[in-house]
Amino acid sequence: MLTEQYGPLQKKMFQIMDETGAILSPDLVPDRSEEEWLQSYKLMLKTRSADNKALQLQRQGRMLTYAPNTGQEAAQVGSAAAMEKGDWLVPAFRELGAWLSRGVDLERVYLYWYGNELGSQFPEDVRMLPISVPIASQLQHAVGVAMASNIKGESDVTVAYVGDGGTSIGDFSEALNFAGVFNAPVVFIIQNNQYAISVSRQKQTKAETLVQKAVAAGIPGILVDGNDLMAMYAATKEAIERARRGEGPTLIEAYTYRLGAHTTSDDPTKYREDEEVETWRDKDPVKRMKAYLIGKGVWSEEEDAKLIEEYDEEALEVFRKVEASGETKLEDIFKYHFREMPPHLQEQYEEYVQYLEEVE
Repeated sequence: MLTEQYGPLQKKMFQIMDETGAILSPDLVPDRSEEEWLQSYKLMLKTRSADNKALQLQRQGRMLTYAPNTGQEAAQVGSAAAMEKGDWLVPAFRELGAWLSRGVDLERVYLYWYGNELGSQFPEDVRMLPISVPIASQLQHAVGVAMASNIKGESDVTVAYVGDGGTSIGDFSEALNFAGVFNAPVVFIIQNNQYAISVSRQKQTKAETLVQKAVAAGIPGILVDGNDLMAMYAATKEAIERARRGEGPTLIEAYTYRLGAHTTSDDPTKYREDEEVETWRDKDPVKRMKAYLIGKGVWSEEEDAKLIEEYDEEALEVFRKVEASGETKLEDIFKYHFREMPPHLQEQYEEYVQYLEEVE
């Protein structure tokens, strides 16, 4: 078990691929074909293209505040690739690669950041909760979803994401504790990108690692190189299989880095040095996976450049469609909070309808 070799108290980081794309531990490479790794890489590229386009559009005043994902693609795509169709995804707000991996189309993503309520309405076959901005609150929801799977006798596993800042919130500790007590089939993934907005990870906690917080909850944990696609896939797959066997939750710390700002409202130059950022650029998950695939002869620089161009064009075309759809209809704000509109919202909605009739 990886959690025994690289557990919270072992003080070791699980890594399969180094920063150049070279394989360090051939015996630990997951059993996937080169084509499957290529498809995961393409999803990482699509994530970065969509991310870059969203930033450009927001700077043009055509999109609302946006949370960039650049630098964290492997942590997202690698973990999501280990999930099965029926598993549940419970996100925070910086999991673009996981959303796309799980079948959320880019139009839906852009609708959300555009401020349209339809951005939180997913197809019936996509098992994902809406984006959650209140820090760490989604983790308790994830435990509830996982416990429901147990109660219903289903084999589904819930995978929930949180940032490093979220581990300092009470909801994080409560969720881990509850999941452990009730043996919930849930995998918690910390995207440790080193900063909670402007607060560095070192100023958040005295804990040497974030994954060691699993010890207090009595559950397994593993520290993983979050920029290593293969390591993230392997660690998450083992944790999911463990949960599916009825052996309970696992905590994964994906050690990564946010290369961009916290959101488009943030200026990271005020709290971190350019030299630090450049050091992490050398660990870019996209760059190292591309090097691996080219080395294997299944990809090339020419194919890479062509695909990036296609993804860039696709992202712009998708947003133009979103932009043409118009602003959110006010009635949608009432309709999409609950499965059935509760009395207090029904009353407000009726007042709104009456107001419309009066002004017409």
